[in-house]
Amino acid sequence: MALRWRTMSKDNLTYTSYLKVNELLSLQEPLSKPVAHDELLFIVIHQVYELWFKQVIFELESLVQNLDNVHFIQANRNLNRVTTIFRTLIQQIDILETMTTVDFNQFRSHLNPASGFQSMQFRELELLAGADKSDYDKFSDLQPEWKKKLEDRIHKKNLREAFIGLLQKQKLIADSTEAEIVAGVHKVYAEEKHGHLRDLCEGLISFDEQVQLWRFRHVQMVERMIGMKKGTGGSLGVTYLQSTLKKKFFPELWQARTLMGSELNY
Repeated sequence: MALRWRTMSKDNLTYTSYLKVNELLSLQEPLSKPVAHDELLFIVIHQVYELWFKQVIFELESLVQNLDNVHFIQANRNLNRVTTIFRTLIQQIDILETMTTVDFNQFRSHLNPASGFQSMQFRELELLAGADKSDYDKFSDLQPEWKKKLEDRIHKKNLREAFIGLLQKQKLIADSTEAEIVAGVHKVYAEEKHGHLRDLCEGLISFDEQVQLWRFRHVQMVERMIGMKKGTGGSLGVTYLQSTLKKKFFPELWQARTLMGSELNY
């Protein structure tokens, strides 16, 4: 993902001007009147999430390129960073949970019809990581500007595809069937010569795990705030979020754990 850099005179450069602090601090606009005390916290947390999602997308795009070029050291650096970011995202839920249900209800009605369900960057992040592309057709109808961006993302190589391609380059698999990938991953762990790939697999499963933990904490936080009510954007709320808890980007890495220590006929 290309980053756009500003042209700025070094003579006039300050911390505030470089980071656009004044513009950044002007972006929090509560809707409740009188302003509910916790609405600022709610806005700040979610804006910070979107900034971290932007960074994760940037890192995952770099990771895909590094896997295509068989650059293991750089790829593992990308993976370590996105995994650490997700640990931070999980910790941010602790801050959000300092807000009680009563506090949230003071401004929740003003959020309609907006919803976290509508975070396009998170949908893009999921697709880039390797989520099932067939699940995302319905999201294009939520906001018109989603359609082209999600279609573009769907047609680009994702992390899962790059990983499978790497296994093929290393002659560990011949095709991309589930059984073949599981067997290929088993070889990575069974044969000492695949040390770099083993580190990569550990990084990928850590990333998968952190995303799952974030989903779980998010579900718990939403149920704590609104119970089983529908989301403000009309989504099923907790019921929908619970349905996402079993999603994995790399299920074969998890399945291969069952085979560790077992012999396979390759």
